Amino acid sequence: MKAIRRFTVRPVLPEPLGRLTELARNLRWSWHPRTRDLFASVDPRLWAASGCDPVRLLGEVPPSRLDELSGDADFLRRLDEAADDLREYVTGERWFQEQARTDGQLPRAVAYFSPEFGITAALPQYSGGLGILAGDHLKAASDLGVPLIGVGLLYRHGYFRQSLSRDAWQQEHYPVLDPNELPLTLLSEDDGTPAIVALALPGGRQLRAHVWQAQVGRVPLLLLDSDVEENDPGERDVTDRLYGGGSEHRLLQEMLLGIGGVRAVRAYCRLTGHPEPEVFHTNEGHAGFLGLERIHELTLRDIDFDTALESVRAGTVFTTHTPVPAGIDRFDRELVAHHFGPGAELPRIDAGDVLRLGMETYPGGEPNLFNMAVMGLRLGSRANGVSTLHGSVSREMFAGLWPGFDPEEIPIASVTNGVHAPTWVAPEVFRLGARQIGERRTEDALSVGGSDRWDAVADIQDADIWELRRTLREQLVHEVRRRLHDSWRQRGAATAELGWIDGVLDPDVLTIGFARRVPSYKRLTLMLRDRDRLMELLRHPERPVQIVVAGKAHPADDGGKRLIQELVRFTDDPRVRRHIVFLPDYGMAMAQKLYPGCDVWLNNPLRPLEACGTSGMKAALNGCLNLSVLDGWWDEWFEPDFGWAIPTADGAAGDDDRRDDLEAAALYDLLEHRIAPRFYEQGPGGLPDRWIEMVRRTLTRLGPKVLAGRMVREYVEKLYAPAARAHRALDTPAAGELAAWKSRVRAAWPRVAVDHVEASATGSTAELGATFSLRVRVYLGELTPDDVEVQVLAGRVDPEDHIADASSVPLKPTSGPDAQGRRVYEGPLALDRTGPFGYTVRILPSHRLLASGTELGLVAVPSEATGEEAGVLMR
Repeated sequence: MKAIRRFTVRPVLPEPLGRLTELARNLRWSWHPRTRDLFASVDPRLWAASGCDPVRLLGEVPPSRLDELSGDADFLRRLDEAADDLREYVTGERWFQEQARTDGQLPRAVAYFSPEFGITAALPQYSGGLGILAGDHLKAASDLGVPLIGVGLLYRHGYFRQSLSRDAWQQEHYPVLDPNELPLTLLSEDDGTPAIVALALPGGRQLRAHVWQAQVGRVPLLLLDSDVEENDPGERDVTDRLYGGGSEHRLLQEMLLGIGGVRAVRAYCRLTGHPEPEVFHTNEGHAGFLGLERIHELTLRDIDFDTALESVRAGTVFTTHTPVPAGIDRFDRELVAHHFGPGAELPRIDAGDVLRLGMETYPGGEPNLFNMAVMGLRLGSRANGVSTLHGSVSREMFAGLWPGFDPEEIPIASVTNGVHAPTWVAPEVFRLGARQIGERRTEDALSVGGSDRWDAVADIQDADIWELRRTLREQLVHEVRRRLHDSWRQRGAATAELGWIDGVLDPDVLTIGFARRVPSYKRLTLMLRDRDRLMELLRHPERPVQIVVAGKAHPADDGGKRLIQELVRFTDDPRVRRHIVFLPDYGMAMAQKLYPGCDVWLNNPLRPLEACGTSGMKAALNGCLNLSVLDGWWDEWFEPDFGWAIPTADGAAGDDDRRDDLEAAALYDLLEHRIAPRFYEQGPGGLPDRWIEMVRRTLTRLGPKVLAGRMVREYVEKLYAPAARAHRALDTPAAGELAAWKSRVRAAWPRVAVDHVEASATGSTAELGATFSLRVRVYLGELTPDDVEVQVLAGRVDPEDHIADASSVPLKPTSGPDAQGRRVYEGPLALDRTGPFGYTVRILPSHRLLASGTELGLVAVPSEATGEEAGVLMR
């Protein structure tokens, strides 16, 4: 019989154990080894059964055991040490506070919005890399002391749990999550009633949400939950599933995340005294509506829309994570207009102004679609991709927003992702580091970085490294067998059929890992292109390999499900099933066993469709070597000393089958001729010396680079601090000045032109170091020299006369305007490099409050008839 009502009964801990609650409610336990060890010692069996979740553990441990621990002096000492350490961690000065003492421009607080957060398996609010990255961002910010507030949604069904049918088809299950059984607390008003965030919907309806708080070390994470009694059934389901539902459902989720999220931040700061954020960071376009809510806040103070827009843009950072348009949420303009029309949300903002921020009104765009990433770029004064290559791809992808500029000038920077090492480094790896340099220095190396600490890996003995790698591989073998047995039972197999699982994988065999989401571009089944050759590699009599695969397809992606089915059917073959396995229900708990236990981490996406990819980083931190296409972060940091690059068949880019065949063949060749021989090759001492050296170089050279601490420091220095400075500079009068100036410049720009260019030297050759003078006539129309910058742009040229690696030099006005309204600008041009050299002249808008000269997307360049000297090449 089903219960008619459900509620949670919380345990009452004996007074001496009261601090366990403090430790359990702060998610730092998820990455702090000593705290995890403390909880494990409460009851090792229940700790494992709870999924290593302290909240569940404390709800299930017998009172007799709690009474026993209350009198255990050693346990109470360790409890006090852990609780004191946590309090020092959340209150003491860290990197950010040290920087703030000398840099008064750092932001007082930053609000970080993301549709998903992967903090721990005990809080399943993530689907893949975006959420894990967001979780690692919060943890690293906590370690560094960055005053961040995380903002997301609480999905009552989380993301789906995955299993397989007998015929290997993905099955989705959505377990119901009770927030009262999670490491969360409800944000409440001073009178104890829940804080409510409300959005107006068309037809006089309202969407209300509670705000749950998770404490991620020093960082509060606010999660909005629409499953409240005051809502109608449709509104209660808005936060039911991550990435579920149709267009309107997704739009409501994103309105609640962005608009409701800002209101949740305001409520949290009001109730707790936390400083109000000066910078708002939009992690992907899903939260883009946060900018509209902040504009609306200013309009309530009778500030006009354009002025409010400039003020909000100054303090907004936008990060794009996708290299393909299909990965961006886009909505029909009529749907968006319906939700921002009369009687709906943000009544003081005209729906037309909302639409103009997101419509694809540029060459190649779909003019009837509202694009969340486009809105993010128009609402953010600073934007970035998540690797150097992805930054370049993003500049090409969004070039239509800045017509007239070369892609390299598009104002989208890059901050390469990182991973939170304390979360992803296996305890055995941590203990080996602690033995070498001490526990505290190891913690600092993993969270803060510092190559000096990582260099200590060079002193670890080869035998210790190899023993560690074998231990981790053996642990993975046991984990794989357990999960594989559970999977086959779910597929309907009887226990009597599964004796073969006891022989799956070998702890002494080269082990390859491949685990990620399963969109087509990640090519889950590339390894199957030549099945006979793959079988030979798996069953090689002297140098066998074994492969562990995991991944989820989106519930609506039947193509991805077919890829999983194809792979699983291959792994079911009795000839190979002991050598290659597919594990369903890939998530954080599995990943934390999988990354350390593999010797090689495989990644074979279609280049350049991997924005960054961080699974290989997590594997590298455990001494696993990377084997990857040069895409994402691997394109940036690959060196032959610590991994392998899979050659790409760029010449076959138009023929997908041929490209896959060529790149699969290259993968097989690397495994057969370079990777397996090196793994099994033994030196004089009976150890694979060259392999161990690659492990050592992976740790010392890649270790400091792939840290989330490095990533967050870059965000602070490159994006947050400049955004905070701009936010402070653009008070209401300054924002109004800038808005009025932009309006005037846009209206006048059609009459701005380069009229004529003259140079003091002519001909097709010149000597290095020579300087010649440029004289340029321009029309500025109603604008003045204070409104523009006239530049000469010079550099090497390619055979089509495109300037590469251009440098710009401003020219100075020397006369004008004449009777025709022309002004003269002059300046020198130095020939500072040899070879084919060229120049051109352009006019850009210029204002002291602009983030960059490209911000308005306006530029005037010479026409074909400007003058025979314009753009002359010096060869």
